[in-house]
Amino acid sequence: MHRIKIFFFLLCSVLPSKAQSYTYKEPTQKATSIVFNDQAPKHEVRAVWLTTIGGIDWPHSYAQSSLSAEKQKQELCSILDRLQKAHINTVLLQTRIRATVIYPSDYEPWDGCLSGFPGRSPGYDALQFAIDECHKRGMELHAWIVTIPVGKWNALGCKKLRNKFPGLIRKIGADGYMNPEDSRTGNYLAQICREITSRYNIDGIHLDYIRYPETWNIKISREQGRRYITNIVQKIHDAVKPQKPWTKMSCSPVGKYDDLSRYRSNGWNANTKVCQDAQGWLRDGLMDELFPMMYFKDEHFYPFAIDWQEQSHGKIVVPGLGIYFLDPREGKWNIKDITAEMQHTRNLGMGYAFFRNKFLLDNKQGILDFTNQFNPYPSLVPPMTWASNKQPSQPQKFKVTKAGEKLCLSWNNVNTYTDGSKIATPYIYNNVYASRSYPVDVTDARNLIAARHQGTHISITGNVDTDEHPLYFAITSADGYGIESTATQEFQADILRNHQHYGAAKILVCNDNKINLGETTKKTDAKIAEVETLQGTVIKRYFINDNKVNISTLPAGTYRLSGVNQRGSKHLLGTFTKKENKKKIEKSCEKIWWNQKNVVPLHSQFRNEAIKKMHP
Repeated sequence: MHRIKIFFFLLCSVLPSKAQSYTYKEPTQKATSIVFNDQAPKHEVRAVWLTTIGGIDWPHSYAQSSLSAEKQKQELCSILDRLQKAHINTVLLQTRIRATVIYPSDYEPWDGCLSGFPGRSPGYDALQFAIDECHKRGMELHAWIVTIPVGKWNALGCKKLRNKFPGLIRKIGADGYMNPEDSRTGNYLAQICREITSRYNIDGIHLDYIRYPETWNIKISREQGRRYITNIVQKIHDAVKPQKPWTKMSCSPVGKYDDLSRYRSNGWNANTKVCQDAQGWLRDGLMDELFPMMYFKDEHFYPFAIDWQEQSHGKIVVPGLGIYFLDPREGKWNIKDITAEMQHTRNLGMGYAFFRNKFLLDNKQGILDFTNQFNPYPSLVPPMTWASNKQPSQPQKFKVTKAGEKLCLSWNNVNTYTDGSKIATPYIYNNVYASRSYPVDVTDARNLIAARHQGTHISITGNVDTDEHPLYFAITSADGYGIESTATQEFQADILRNHQHYGAAKILVCNDNKINLGETTKKTDAKIAEVETLQGTVIKRYFINDNKVNISTLPAGTYRLSGVNQRGSKHLLGTFTKKENKKKIEKSCEKIWWNQKNVVPLHSQFRNEAIKKMHP
């Protein structure tokens, strides 16, 4: 009953290889409502399915020469550039299509989508190229594997499997399907997934159609049918995880797991209809992530999304949204149907996946425009905390230097790293944060300016520094599981050195408990000086007399100084360090160590040692 109340509350609210350069944009704070937090989270899966079958998403041209292959590659780069701009962080790339593939395989032939001829190479490894380009843009790439369907009965892929495994392929209509009840199916699919995982630095294996076909005449019990499908999943899992345990195992189950107590699936669900125990796979550790195909709306979407989230068992569940229905040739959905679902899934902490890429980039009913606004900042994929809990070492030797209109950041990562498991997990990326406040808050999504950055240097353009508000930086490293290190902040000494000619970091001279501002305050007409910590907290206020500030009552330390004029306008003037008064310390020590009974002063060597201890 509690779940139903929550649902109705939500429903009523929504239904109406050189150094890369990043442009810094000032973060904005969005308003929040009672129901939805419009603030984009730091961790959120934002995914697209990118189909290659028939080239309907990519490619739209054939690679039949070096020139046409280059054109095909550039077409993919253009797609990924636009996805990066929308802060999409996960690409599900169709890798095994219908018993055919887009990489050089020992088991299956090339699909014809690349070269125009089934079985013919396009002249390059499309999967490797896509992985490299996604990683350059801070995106994960998951190899999308279509499992049970193997295409038209007389198509190249299906014919080869029929010849290789007599009796394995069943014909339904004009198409062939691998028999889920035959042990050879799981064995063979495990070989395919093992091949991909061992050869490529993929981020995930994504299983599609890992179920009985809806037209299959299932003659066994549904319980036994679920065991057959689960056995296939188990074999694939056991082939992938020993090689690279950080590779995510995922699938796209039917969008409704099963009937709910108050809402029916109308005969179309994962668990009963097609024997997909997807929630059990999360529970039992066979899956790290699910992308349920929730191509529904209204009461067919919202309660079932809540059900997936409640049964996630601490893993990642990302509802697939049917944006193809925004095309009038596909359906009669309104853009508000999709945007309400995006708000709902964000509120549930689930993220979203678009089916499919072309409809997003074609901006059907403004869906791309909305997504750009909906994702004002990058986001990180949630870490696999159930698989690893060891935090990697933080970046070392972090430096920030200015070069013209750019700020150049550089750092080092440790050469070797292991999370304690048998398989060493390499560093695969670094995350870069920036803020006008020091130290940089790396928990705030608005400060994340570069996610999954490859390499150990980066340049920042845009409004990087102002006289009043310099920009500060922090770096974290992350391993294959997405576990972040402790942040390495821009050191205070580096800030003072690298930004000494900018407002907050301009070094002010402090002598004899006084700061001489010189010509600084004449431009600001400041009458009051505010002393702040380096984090921006005001601790003292003084009058400015004759362009000087008397700070004799201020404890020793390093501070920022701001001037406030008669209009109340505040200007950062610089940074200063007040040192301890050595004479005062000496007198204090002498008093402490004076033998009043005998009236004998301490020997000078002991007095000096005492001073050294108190003020090294």
